[in-house]
Amino acid sequence: MSRPETSAVRSGEELPLETLREVLRGRVEGDLNALEVTQFPGGFSNLTYLLQMGESEYVLRRAPLGPVAKGAHDMAREYHLLEKIHPVLSVAPQPLFLVEDPQILGSPFYLMERRRGLVVRTTIPAEYRSLPDAPRQMSEAVADTLAALHAVDIDAAGLRSIGRPEGFNARQVGGWAGRWRRARDLLKDSGDLPPPAELRDELVIAWLEAHTPEESAHTLVHNDLKLDNLMLDPADPSHVVALLDWEMTTVGDPLVDLGLTLTYWTMPEQPGRGINEIGANFPGFLNREEFIARYAQRSARHVTSDSVRWYEVLGHFKLAVIVIQIFARYRAGQTSDPRFAPLAAQAEWLILEAWRRISAEAMGDGGEVHPTDE
Repeated sequence: MSRPETSAVRSGEELPLETLREVLRGRVEGDLNALEVTQFPGGFSNLTYLLQMGESEYVLRRAPLGPVAKGAHDMAREYHLLEKIHPVLSVAPQPLFLVEDPQILGSPFYLMERRRGLVVRTTIPAEYRSLPDAPRQMSEAVADTLAALHAVDIDAAGLRSIGRPEGFNARQVGGWAGRWRRARDLLKDSGDLPPPAELRDELVIAWLEAHTPEESAHTLVHNDLKLDNLMLDPADPSHVVALLDWEMTTVGDPLVDLGLTLTYWTMPEQPGRGINEIGANFPGFLNREEFIARYAQRSARHVTSDSVRWYEVLGHFKLAVIVIQIFARYRAGQTSDPRFAPLAAQAEWLILEAWRRISAEAMGDGGEVHPTDE
């Protein structure tokens, strides 16, 4: 099995090795004197590291550097979620132990098992280039994992209490709108975003508020399920080894998950990573309609291209909020990660793409709105 991509630890995000050895002593197997730490390069939120001690390997998760929003990046919550989800969903990694004292590494953190596999980001990896069905199999793996997640019995697993499913959709709009406005306020004098009238962000918010549907069901919601949050078998792109990044998981409307997944699936660029050669815009992958149909089949839910449009607009808006919050931290000097520099432009694109989809619906266009449509 292949090793997951890791890199040297980014400057300013190093872990204090001697302190870490003391925390790990008696809790893990392996030679602590041989401890090596590398960093997983993907993701823009929590920091994730690979700990190697000879033959023993573990994954460490901690919150990002700098101030974080209240309730965000809650390592204890994520750890306890995985404690409940791992026994009922095999793709959820097993958490091992939690350290809540923020003085040790600068924030609470936890260790979980390391799983071996391949993370696919913006291009088809070498391992899959000789497999003609790999794009379709990866597409189906994403849709099928989404359906499996939504099939978890939240009552039997003791998960209903992790959120408030009633009124979930309305709270989503209100909560994300508030986060957007706060981030915009931080950037209002920076010139990084156009004026609201030109950006049409308030029009998107108003449309979401006016068209908020009742929840289609109450299920587990991952809130960030996309291809590069899956770890795949390097020899079999249809086999999911792990589903990662559970920090925003809650219970609510499963179509909110589908809408955000479709947002990623149809984007020509992934945030901070340049051109995207994975997803609906490329040959061999399921297009938007095929992806929706696959999810509907596997989940036994009645979902159509039109019925999911509100959820896609919300997905575009949510991702715009996430990236602009990260950019605001970057602009304030709370992180120096160069990947964050283009995120203001990508937030702008996401808002305008949400507006294009709203406008297409208003004009009675039942087809997909492409990024180049005006």
